[in-house]
Amino acid sequence: MMSRRFATLDVFTTTPHAGNPLAVVLDSDGLDTAAMQAIAREFNLSETVFVAPPADPAHCAAIRIFTPARELPFAGHPTVGSAVLLALRQAAEGKATGSLVLEEQVGLVTCAVSTRSKLAGRATFTLPRLPAEIDQPGGLALLAGALGLDKREIGFDAHVPSVFSAGLGFTFVPVASLEAMARIRLETSLWSQAMKPADGPNAYVYCRLPRESGHHYRTRMFAPSMGIAEDPATGSAVAAFAGAIMRFDRPDDGEHRLVIEQGYEMGRPSQIELGLTVAGGKLVSARIGGAAVVVSEGTLL
Repeated sequence: MMSRRFATLDVFTTTPHAGNPLAVVLDSDGLDTAAMQAIAREFNLSETVFVAPPADPAHCAAIRIFTPARELPFAGHPTVGSAVLLALRQAAEGKATGSLVLEEQVGLVTCAVSTRSKLAGRATFTLPRLPAEIDQPGGLALLAGALGLDKREIGFDAHVPSVFSAGLGFTFVPVASLEAMARIRLETSLWSQAMKPADGPNAYVYCRLPRESGHHYRTRMFAPSMGIAEDPATGSAVAAFAGAIMRFDRPDDGEHRLVIEQGYEMGRPSQIELGLTVAGGKLVSARIGGAAVVVSEGTLL
């Protein structure tokens, strides 16, 4: 059997053992989909990435992304972590870094990358697809029941539940307090009725009460049907969240930078940067960014 190199990184953090862990298998030649899924189950992280040579030699790499239960067409923390790892490898070979293109199932993803040491860096990518509203959420009582909350705790300001996708769909559930955020307990018997999309029901719960100054939202993400009880940081959800922000907050024309907190209840604090470009009252471009640090390297036998 061919040995395959891998690395693990913590993503959306500058600190090892925080953020969202990611496994990246660097030698995926010869692996079929079933083998990749089995390896992802073995790592048992929110996502595992498999790197292959790009179809276009002008690009850096092609990547496939798996949760322990299924393949995803796009995800944020795998994109950021893979971009940082590949840039670190390029820098170690004396090659220039700064920008690279990843081929993902959702399309081409362009990443701006910088390295700050041999094991750490930052990446920001432009969304390959802007968010769109794709479905209607379940009723308040159903959503509240699936989260173990009272329906009166759902919603704040103009925010009401919604369903958006920027490549991967999420049900967005605004809650009014940090106390309610901390009290969430999943009722999985109601999950598929309450949460959308039908092929991957999940919940991205948020409130406008971050713990740290300079941050804008506190969030939690639950996707039991994908094999993810709770995710420490979900870049694809933040990408789709840009749609909810546009709908409910109606930001002015210009550039906006928001910092989203996630994973704090899990002891894995993560910070995800969301950049918005708004013109004529519409979102014309959006970016997801954050830091990543390598925490292990090894070989699959």
